[in-house]
Parts: sequence; structure tokens; C-alpha cells
Amino acid sequence: MNHNAYYMKKALKEAKKGLFTTTANPRVGCVLVSRGHIVGKGYHKRVGEPHAEVFAIENADEFAQGATAFVTLEPCSHFGKNPPCADALIKAKVKKVIICNKDPNPLVAGKGIEKLKAAGIKVKMSSQTRKGEQLNIGFFHRMKTGLPFVRLKMAQSLDGRTAMENGESYWITGKKARADVQYWRARSHAILTGIETVLQDDCQLRVRVDELAKKYRKLPNDFDNYQPMRVVLDTHLRINFDAKILQGLGRKVIMTASLNFEKIKQLESQGVDVVPMPTVNGVIDLNAVLVWLGKQQVNELLVETGARLAGNFINQKLVDQLIVYTAPVIMGSLARPLIELEIDSMKDSIRFKDYQLKKFGKDLRHLINFPQSV
Repeated sequence: MNHNAYYMKKALKEAKKGLFTTTANPRVGCVLVSRGHIVGKGYHKRVGEPHAEVFAIENADEFAQGATAFVTLEPCSHFGKNPPCADALIKAKVKKVIICNKDPNPLVAGKGIEKLKAAGIKVKMSSQTRKGEQLNIGFFHRMKTGLPFVRLKMAQSLDGRTAMENGESYWITGKKARADVQYWRARSHAILTGIETVLQDDCQLRVRVDELAKKYRKLPNDFDNYQPMRVVLDTHLRINFDAKILQGLGRKVIMTASLNFEKIKQLESQGVDVVPMPTVNGVIDLNAVLVWLGKQQVNELLVETGARLAGNFINQKLVDQLIVYTAPVIMGSLARPLIELEIDSMKDSIRFKDYQLKKFGKDLRHLINFPQSV
């Protein structure tokens, strides 16, 4: 590994510290290097707080002058909640800036690089581009499409079943697989499910820090005071007022086509946001759902739901990544299927080339990327 790749890897490690806290903002890290030594480092922690470059410059103090800055994302060039980071680097008199990824935000999109070059600072792109893209996959996706990056998470038996005929499903997978689910929840900005899942399981869909794998528990988090937005698709507003998903921390959203204003008013009185949604063929329009979430600046959406809604997401090509845990158990033909999807010929079956397989305890996790993902 060359020196530039080594230091960019260090900057990416800094950026990962913001994995659970940056919410709508990208995860960004910065290290300042002078004479072969890291003299300053920092990462972006939360929306509204200083960016990674500012923390790194403060950490380096007078050693920032003449240093090379390794930044995982193009320094911003505009005034938002913070002044431009490009200006901070110029003021600190760094000699060179090496960037992992260009910022797809139209407010930046190359303007940060132009500003640095105009100030006489050398700018170079890193070879670690792919790693930076994966770290900010949701932010990049939303900047390009206006929609969140959608992950569909499911768990199944060896014979592709998710629950017994009577709904019993506790637990299909083991402890290590369930800890991995907590990771995906923790890095998501919203978790979505359907009303059938809520009525059947009375799920909470919250992040349980004590169930995270140890390496992720070490990352900064605010889960004692913050939880990802929970979204329930409930066309006819059948949810119970005391449903667990409506309790506790975090924004709770019910998307509905119901005109039951009395129930809507009562839900709103207990702090629930009720959002009217159009329908298609009698069910909530999933495209409209994703557009709304994109406008709420949701970068990564985790869908945890039943077979029918999962099938609708896949059928409408709205899934970017599929996460399926497979447990070594057979549940039988009467049990409920993983996905309801009408396919009647092999030529219409969905085949994947881009996937990873990993073992968690006795369970396997399939991480599958859909070809339409940006």
C-alpha cells in the first residue's frame, strides 16, 4: 500500500466514526499529514456541528500549515449550517488536498476543488473511491435520485419460509444474525414496515445498542436520545393506539389513505405524524413513499416487512439491496413464504450476479445488490 492509500484509509477510518450519528449528512473523515506523520485528524459527527476538516485543523494547530489533507469527501464550498470547509483549508495554508470522492451535492459538485486550486493548493483524487462510495451509499444515492437507498431485510428457513401458518416466527435466526440486523438498523435513518407486520408481531423496530456486535458498540452513537424514524404503511389506518412501534424515542410516521379524521387527530395528539398518501390498485403508492422520505433527507431506508409488501417493493424495482438471513431449519410447505411475487416462467426469474455471502453463527447472510441501483 502506497503512502497516499495508507493515509486515506486512516481518513476513512475517521469517517466511519460518524456511521451512526451523521443522519442526513455524509460521513466524512480528514487527516492532516506533515513530514510523514499524522498531525491532525477529525470526523463529522452530527448535522449542524463542524465538519471533519475543521476538527482536523484544530487538532493539528500550527502543524496544519504546509500539511497534506486527506479528506474522504470533496470539501464543501458553500455556506450551510457551517462555513465552507474549502475556506478553512485555505486559511490553514495546507499545501495539498487528496480527496476520496467528489461531492454529488449540486451545491458543491466540483466547486470545492475549483476553490482549492484557485488558492494555489494542489488537489489529487484518491484510488480509494469505491470504499468512500460504500460508506456514503445512501447520501450519494439521494443526491443522484432524490430517493433514499433502500435495503430490504428478511429472514428465512432453508425452505424459504418466514413464519408458521399461524404467524409464529420466534426466532428463526440466531443471536449473531440478529446482532447484524441491529447494525443495519443503526446505520439507517428510517425503518419501514407494513401494518400487517405491526398487527401480527407488535414490533418496535428500534436500535438495541446492547445487541450490537462489540466492534460497533465502540462507535459513537446517540441511541439513548435518538432512534431512526419508524414508518408504517397503513392504507386503512388499522393500527392500534398502544402499538409498541408508536412508543419511545424517535419520529413515528404513519402513511395512510384513510379519511378517519378522528383517529388521525388522536394519533397526532400522541406525537405521531400521519401522512396522507395516494394509492395504486388499492394500496399505498410506494414511489410516493420514497419521494416523501427523500424530501425528509433520509439517506438509508431499511424495510423490514412481510412477504406481500416485500414483493411489491421488488416488483416495482424499488429495492437497491436485499439482505436475507438463512437459518438451518425447515419449516414446511404450510409456513409463510419469504416473498409474494408472481413469476410463472424461468425467463422472468430474477438472477443476481452481485452478491456476498457471510456466516453469522449457524446462519448465512446473503447481501445482494440489485442491478438497477445507482
